[in-house]
Amino acid sequence: MDTPFMDALDEKLAAHFPGRVVRKDLVRQIKTGFNVPVYVLEYLLGKYCSSTDPEVIAQGLEYVRDTLSRNYVRADESEKIKSLTREAGTHRIIDKVKVRLIETEDKYWAELTNMGVRFVNISEAIVRQYDKLLAGGIWAIVDLRYDAEFQHRGQTRPFIIEGLRPIQQPSTDISDLIASRSAFTRDEWLDVLLRSIGLEPTHPDLDRRKKLLTIMRLVPMVETNFNLIELGPRGTGKSFVYREISPFAILISGGQTTVAQLFIHLGTGRLGLVGLWDVVAFDEVAGIRFKDPNGVQILKDYMESGSFSRGKEEVPADASIVFNGNIDADIATILKTSHLFQPLSPCLQDMAFIDRLHFYLPGWDLDKMRPEYLTDHYGFVVDYITEVWRGLRKTSYSDALDRYFSLGDHLNQRDVRAVRKTVSGLIKLLHPDGLFTKDELQEYLELALEGRRRVKEQLKKMGGLEYWAVNFSYLDKETRQETFVAVPEQGGGGLIPAGQPNPGVVFTVGTDRDVGRHAIFRIETQAMKGRGGTRVTGAPSRAMRDAIQTAYTFLKGQSRQLGISKDPSEYDFHVQIVNLMQSKEGSETGVAFFIAMLSAMLEKPVLEQLVVLGEMSIHGSLLKVPALAERLQLAMDNGAKRVLIPSENKRDFADVPSDVLDKLQIIFFSDPVNAAFRAMGME
Repeated sequence: MDTPFMDALDEKLAAHFPGRVVRKDLVRQIKTGFNVPVYVLEYLLGKYCSSTDPEVIAQGLEYVRDTLSRNYVRADESEKIKSLTREAGTHRIIDKVKVRLIETEDKYWAELTNMGVRFVNISEAIVRQYDKLLAGGIWAIVDLRYDAEFQHRGQTRPFIIEGLRPIQQPSTDISDLIASRSAFTRDEWLDVLLRSIGLEPTHPDLDRRKKLLTIMRLVPMVETNFNLIELGPRGTGKSFVYREISPFAILISGGQTTVAQLFIHLGTGRLGLVGLWDVVAFDEVAGIRFKDPNGVQILKDYMESGSFSRGKEEVPADASIVFNGNIDADIATILKTSHLFQPLSPCLQDMAFIDRLHFYLPGWDLDKMRPEYLTDHYGFVVDYITEVWRGLRKTSYSDALDRYFSLGDHLNQRDVRAVRKTVSGLIKLLHPDGLFTKDELQEYLELALEGRRRVKEQLKKMGGLEYWAVNFSYLDKETRQETFVAVPEQGGGGLIPAGQPNPGVVFTVGTDRDVGRHAIFRIETQAMKGRGGTRVTGAPSRAMRDAIQTAYTFLKGQSRQLGISKDPSEYDFHVQIVNLMQSKEGSETGVAFFIAMLSAMLEKPVLEQLVVLGEMSIHGSLLKVPALAERLQLAMDNGAKRVLIPSENKRDFADVPSDVLDKLQIIFFSDPVNAAFRAMGME
């Protein structure tokens, strides 16, 4: 067989971990013909092909193929396996085994998934020994016996499980791995982990950031009670590590789920998935539904406390929770029109639920999988390394950042916990010996702050002022320098661009009363000689149409006070509403329409990056702007530098965050005419 080129990292890995590494291209070769998880294949390859000797590999590969050919149950050959078992009396198979308790019979029945047999006799002793049989099932090597005379309640049930051996290594002593870690640099170890999950880290597309984001998918395997969400395009491998890599993780593919399935069955007292698995991952989160309306609340409580209450007892558990889903639209468009949790099912678009997420992994920053991204080099046998990761769950480095850094004022207790758990998980993956440098820790800290801030930025969009504190930072204890960590996709806003706008163009913040949400609108107005009419385009709401008419009526009645020679009655106004955030409504915008009409008629632009707030009557009376702090925050986030505000709102500034006030020039006005002059820099 062909022997791929062995690089220096292959040589070092094989020298320090003999018998615990395998060539990853062998896995792909065999998997083509056998649809089993990677950890099942590597269990066999690790036993017979964990060598750098081509002859040993060739012999082992042949034995593995032969074993799978004879024992692996393909769904299309299930009848053949049944027949072989019947003729021989016994047969050893490799299949996924699930067990259920039939209460009416007071008996456990096993199901052989690929073989398609749902009533297989299994002893209570085996069920008690491997309780995961009752929660999703396990892949195993099964000694199956056929007894045509065996009956249960008058029905022949001839298949009997005589013995069962899960396809996973016995408990691993992680001290050897910790001792050998020092032989590798941090970057070498990072590449080893990537090769262990099948990726080739030397590919030029896989830069440092993409490597760390990929490794973030593994944090739930080493960190207990870690809540991760990844949303991104299809085909980036979001669910691969939870479905294929670890025998301690279970992937639930969308659809309806139950409290009993996840937590505990009140009737039988049987633990659900979070009590039996290290990682419970949900795929296709857009389709998640709970039969029990209390399901989301119980899930939220578990994500917060690491325990759940069913009946009278509080049950602790260590399972980390992962949510995977697809974002198909352009991220920049979503940020302008909605929020980055839009793909979640309606039952999960709950701010209390979202606030319990420790890290939002931006799947749009990772590439779609291509054949050239897969490695032909050596990596750890995944069954071995996942045992190590499982052992590392018993340790914690949550206080590691305190050696060199402290966290900024904007982080609340949940934020701090999320950041500490992320840093701890990255250290356990990349520095299982606990030895790391200040620069390495700083890199993990910045990534942790970014992932948690991404959650808070979206909560701010959804919940307003309650989540205004998003300017995450950390302080270097030695230099006392404070560093702020941004979220790359947020940028600096951009809906309100820099530069002088054209005459008649004004930005304002309107309110969508249906959902209690504020949105940025751009008003574009042209004034042309005519008979004094208005034309409105852009699908404005009724509230906006009323505001336009009010502004026009006031403009006609104030031409003398404005000191202009032009008569508004001799102009036709074309007003276009540009809905920048896809809001349904846009009330409280009258002053902005008045200024836009006057600016168009005078052919004089308003100040650069200005937002106008305020509603008015046909006589020029001003109404106080509600929810001022949230409007100012929205304006600042989207590029505003100046904001025109009615003087009546001065008393509301005590509720406005100081960092918002520091970044905006506030201009007060006492009436619409005064506002217009100030907006155009005429006062």
